[in-house]
Amino acid sequence: MGFENPTEIQEAAIPFLVDGDDDLIGLAQTGTGKTAAFGLPLLNRIDYNNKDTQALILAPTRELGQQIAEQLQQFSKHLRKVKILPVYGGASISHQIKAIKKGQHIIVATPGRLVDLIKRKVVNLNTVRFLILDEADEMLNMGFKEELDQILFETPAEKLTWLFAATMPKEIKKIVHKYMDDPVEVRVNQKNVVNKNIEHQFAVVKHSNKTEALTRFLDMDPDMRGVVFCRTKRDTQDLAEDLMSRGYKADAIHGDLNQPQRDRVMKRFKSHDLHVLVATDVAARGIDVNDLTHVFHFTLPDDHAYYTHRSGRTARAGKTGISI
Repeated sequence: MGFENPTEIQEAAIPFLVDGDDDLIGLAQTGTGKTAAFGLPLLNRIDYNNKDTQALILAPTRELGQQIAEQLQQFSKHLRKVKILPVYGGASISHQIKAIKKGQHIIVATPGRLVDLIKRKVVNLNTVRFLILDEADEMLNMGFKEELDQILFETPAEKLTWLFAATMPKEIKKIVHKYMDDPVEVRVNQKNVVNKNIEHQFAVVKHSNKTEALTRFLDMDPDMRGVVFCRTKRDTQDLAEDLMSRGYKADAIHGDLNQPQRDRVMKRFKSHDLHVLVATDVAARGIDVNDLTHVFHFTLPDDHAYYTHRSGRTARAGKTGISI
């Protein structure tokens, strides 16, 4: 699987999670290997002879949910009995219901779709022994507080809760106080500190010249693979179409695309058929591509934390990158 040395969060968290009985808070930047940090211990603790759902992993976006499920399936490819199911909006709920009824050891879900399944009385969370909240700060930023409360209410009081985030805002602290029992805290980065392997640059240009400036950066490096962030879905689509009309291998990902369309775009990007992905902040959360060389902030975010999350798409797994 390409692992040689553990990342900081893996080295810090795995010893607690392998056989510990404490709740855990893991604070680390994006792209630091959090999925393996909780996924490997989790797979080691599942009873595969028991068909009940034993673990629930919540993620803010369908892309991140898919990637977590895919990584867990890779980690467990020699465990023939393990059943891992991603459930998220934009995909057939009837197919997900059928899969749940067959029994799944681990469910990886987005909050909105899981609440829908709970209301339909399809999913039973009474047997959950492990609850993992991945990118919990992002789930709250996206307005999932009410859904999280509904979901956590459905889980047993006796369970282990592992919460992972890049930041620790007030709303996260409220969840910790309400739902976690004296958790161990593992912190491998200071709040909102950007990855030291990222080189930060800026260009001062007129608004009318921004696209021309972007194309100059794109032309500088033939091996460039980057994500360009825009604020709105309309701007994202317009910029992607402009770049494509100029001959760049580009496409857009945003909330107006249905799931098959999003999957096709991400498949092309991961296979290097696309060199440039133009994205909104929400759509880009969960993008896990280890060889991105650049992040472009075509429109700057209002919040410093968003800048951190955007920039964290590059320089992953110890590599270097540029944020412009």
